[in-house]
Amino acid sequence: MNRTRHFEAEHDLFRKSFRDFVKNEVAPYYDDWERAGITPKEIWRQAGALGFLCTWADEAYGGAGCRDFRYDQIVAEELTVTPMAFGLHSSVVAPYLDRLGTEEQKQRLLPRAVSGESILAIAMTEPAAGSDLAGIQTRAEMKVGHWILNGSKTFVSNGIHADIVIVAAKTDPANPRAIGLFVLESSMPGFERGRKLEKLGYHAQDTAELFFRDVAVPCSNVLGDPRKGLQALKALLVDERLAAACGSLALARAAFDLTVPYVKERKAFGQRVSDFQNTRFRLAEMKTELDVGQAFVDHCVLEHNAGELTADGAAEAKLWTAELAGRTTDACLQLFGGYGYMWEYPIARLYAAARIHRIWAGTSEIMKEIVAGAILK
Repeated sequence: MNRTRHFEAEHDLFRKSFRDFVKNEVAPYYDDWERAGITPKEIWRQAGALGFLCTWADEAYGGAGCRDFRYDQIVAEELTVTPMAFGLHSSVVAPYLDRLGTEEQKQRLLPRAVSGESILAIAMTEPAAGSDLAGIQTRAEMKVGHWILNGSKTFVSNGIHADIVIVAAKTDPANPRAIGLFVLESSMPGFERGRKLEKLGYHAQDTAELFFRDVAVPCSNVLGDPRKGLQALKALLVDERLAAACGSLALARAAFDLTVPYVKERKAFGQRVSDFQNTRFRLAEMKTELDVGQAFVDHCVLEHNAGELTADGAAEAKLWTAELAGRTTDACLQLFGGYGYMWEYPIARLYAAARIHRIWAGTSEIMKEIVAGAILK
């Protein structure tokens, strides 16, 4: 699919620079990071020094001031075979600081995020509350000059390495929808990390449990209104779901791009696998679905740039691409046969990674509820 109308010359230069960075600084070490279950902090500082983190951040905070989601899209597309949580850091968490933070908060926190000195995470999910944000149990109680935070979170991406974590917590016992967003820093007493969780895929991205025991959070570390965090979460989930859609589609296309040359070379029953009608039809179906999905996601990215992307539009993009990633990686692995099931083959890693895409940033079922709600309102 020709995307020359979507990207401009400056985007191509950024892609080349970032691709070279991944080739030279990430790919040679990625297998070791997968085995360790975590990436070194130094790679974040390297990425920050080269301008690959939070490209949208204003120059006053160390960024390039490029408020164009196509740069986030490029990062997602170039990290499919060697996935890292740069997108979570830059496209999902840092925008909370940008849009909800006071000037003092932005001056204090954003430069560290842009440089990679501080790795960011967001903690919403709890053992008994996933997509239902109103069901969280973590609580914050107002004291004189600060809040006391108690509770726990799970499935926190970047949880082991994170220096700054945005935590959602209930702030009013009488109102279950009163939620605040609190900026916790790793040095705060009572903030503890649990075990590094073992996952089906994305082994090099650390995921952890976090515990909060009487953590004193200064009022200067509250983002926005401490009773209206739920509204803020819903608004910023548009960004997260668009980022997820870009990643899901890129993952599906990477699986397809690995499969085409393989079926041209692999032989079965005396002929190339690509000569079987079933193979040809499956490839045709996948290519068509990928191109249709790409056109829609690119459209959504431009809508986001214009400030016009709706919650249901982002949900549609997230739903379609997440399901597409599952279908495509499954079909591609099948065409690899037994070799596709071997972890040394990238298709096996893509297959494992694809499964979470239908869960994170809101499950496919939640996306259907959002889209249906927009239809029937």
